[in-house]
Amino acid sequence: MLIQVSYDDNKYDYVKDFMLETLIQSGTISSFRRRTGWVRIGVDPVRTPRREPYAGVERRGANA
Repeated sequence: MLIQVSYDDNKYDYVKDFMLETLIQSGTISSFRRRTGWVRIGVDPVRTPRREPYAGVERRGANA
């Protein structure tokens, strides 16, 4: 899937979705477009951090 991005020099481009995370982390882009509108890096929420995997006792399934 292609995602529209805006670079720091106000140029626009389309990039493949797997490239978005790298562009955000490197600071290369200033914003990208979602279905709901433009997301500004450093201003709008981009992604929630992933939680650590559950380390407790498994309570689901046949062993419960």
